[in-house]
Amino acid sequence: MEPICITAYTATSALGRGLADHLAALRARRSGLQANDFTNEPLACAIGRVEGLERAALPDGHEAYECRNNRLAWLAIEADGFHEQARAAIARYGADRVALLVATSTSSIGATEEAYAQLDGERMPMALRRPEVHTPHSLGIFLSHLLGTRGPCLTTATACSSSAKIFAKAERMIRLGVVDAAILAGVDTLCGSVIFGFNSLELVAPEPCRPFDERRRGISIGEAAGFALVERKTPAAVPRLIGWGESSDAHHMSTPHPQGLGARLALEDALARAGIAAAQVDYINLHGTATPKNDEVEAGVIATAFNETTRASSSKGWTGHTLGAAGILESVISLLAIEHGLVPGTLNCEQLDPVCGPQVTLQNESRDVRIALSNSFGFGGSNCTLAFARGDCA
Repeated sequence: MEPICITAYTATSALGRGLADHLAALRARRSGLQANDFTNEPLACAIGRVEGLERAALPDGHEAYECRNNRLAWLAIEADGFHEQARAAIARYGADRVALLVATSTSSIGATEEAYAQLDGERMPMALRRPEVHTPHSLGIFLSHLLGTRGPCLTTATACSSSAKIFAKAERMIRLGVVDAAILAGVDTLCGSVIFGFNSLELVAPEPCRPFDERRRGISIGEAAGFALVERKTPAAVPRLIGWGESSDAHHMSTPHPQGLGARLALEDALARAGIAAAQVDYINLHGTATPKNDEVEAGVIATAFNETTRASSSKGWTGHTLGAAGILESVISLLAIEHGLVPGTLNCEQLDPVCGPQVTLQNESRDVRIALSNSFGFGGSNCTLAFARGDCA
């Protein structure tokens, strides 16, 4: 495929607001995970919570969209000057030539939980009767009003692959001439349904998650928001999206295919679309959730498909699993690896599972990263791999 340019990007997570905070935390190997203080009922686990989110407020005129998810989107879009860059792109191309592609797995369900908890008979409290909030499309509705876009506005909700898949959607729309640019947003926030829901599946670890550790016991839930602006080729030496691969193995609702069929297909598709061999990949940001089966299957695929010189790691020990925002957050981390020559290790992993090959690294490494992949594998077998390249390598 013809590469497309990533002219701006940012993220907000438990590591902080903006690229500088994330880079500093990665370099210092400082995790954002903390003891759970979010749920009213006690649940001994670790979470990745965004500091200051409770004190944040939406801008004037947007009060109808008030909910935790939209507040996080507002916090994140203001970081690294992304809001201004997005508006500049809309002015440059025209509001109808810029797509707004958003991704979330839970949207504003936290606000809906609050409303149901306060039911007056069969009615929600008047202050919480806001249809703009109680919909899976709340994030897209809010951002379209905030930014003034008039192009395609789509919400993707494919569990943990959601905000990886919007990169693929953007490339298709730009290639087909539907739009000239796309604003990508992936946002998911903490809520009781998610934390207790994953716990009911016995997938939540009581301690901070330990991806690829032989003693791993499950995930740590986090919250995050990430944004990216993608455009046709520009003269600037900015990073490129050079390939993507998608698959759906449909093996089981919550367990990956035992031979990693869907993961392999997504990886192979991304490499083929990028026109590169596996040996050219310098770094892979793994999905690496710290659940027993996910890590086992993904590690097996990486061990057989890539050279020993390729480095691979999971960044979820820093941020937790941010669900629908994981794809774009980990894409941002991959782009930081390219820009700064930093391969983050696998935080909290002490005893590497023997199923892992030499690719999985525990310690940070300084390394020339020209090409990076980012894996996102969701419930139900929804898989996506993205391929990024440094601007002078695409």
